[in-house]
Amino acid sequence: MGGRYLGAVDYLVELRRELDAFGAALDGDVSAPVEHCGDWRLVDLAVHMGAGNLWVVAAVQEGHGDGYDEDAAPRDRAGLKAWYAETADALVQALSVDPSTGAWTFFPPHTVGFWRRRRTQETLMHRWDAEHALGSTTPMDPALAADGVAEVFDTMAPRMISKGAATHPEQAVRVTATDSGRCWTYGTGEPVAEVSGTAEDLLLTLWGRKPWDAGSVTWTGDREAGLGVLAGPLVP
Repeated sequence: MGGRYLGAVDYLVELRRELDAFGAALDGDVSAPVEHCGDWRLVDLAVHMGAGNLWVVAAVQEGHGDGYDEDAAPRDRAGLKAWYAETADALVQALSVDPSTGAWTFFPPHTVGFWRRRRTQETLMHRWDAEHALGSTTPMDPALAADGVAEVFDTMAPRMISKGAATHPEQAVRVTATDSGRCWTYGTGEPVAEVSGTAEDLLLTLWGRKPWDAGSVTWTGDREAGLGVLAGPLVP
């Protein structure tokens, strides 16, 4: 599989960019439904994002994983936007320390570096969700999206297995990002199939934002067996 951290990605730079892009989406209709987040509207997603930012701040600075009370967040547009911006600034500040610094995390490594990556990927996906809710998405950075695919296989899928929510697959599938030159093999043995596409399309599909049969990815080999391997669930 690909390495845990991709040297081409400067997480703090990408995190700041994605946090700001999400904040810009709050200038749109915050009552817009968010298609892939249950019955949430954009206002709910913004509260989730801000609360998550503060959760990570506490994980880094206080060493625990206690959640933030989302009911305490403002729901009016002006208040929500200002509050979200404050949480984004607090997150970047908390993560602007040596990435090897210890921190509470829900999966190894238990370091600030884990959160730099995880929070960047979380914000990337929810920025896409927010823009999608408003009817127009901007492209993901290919290197960052490829790192997101890697994270699915080196962190999220193993976590689902460790929680008992999934089992390790008995077959393997190869996943190839056509725009980054990166590929991953997930499962046991020689791959029974290969699925390829841009890193963005692969990431969106792995996280359930696009179906595997949408035409944005290409299969070779035993597609049904490959789909079985990727059924996981790989992510929460």
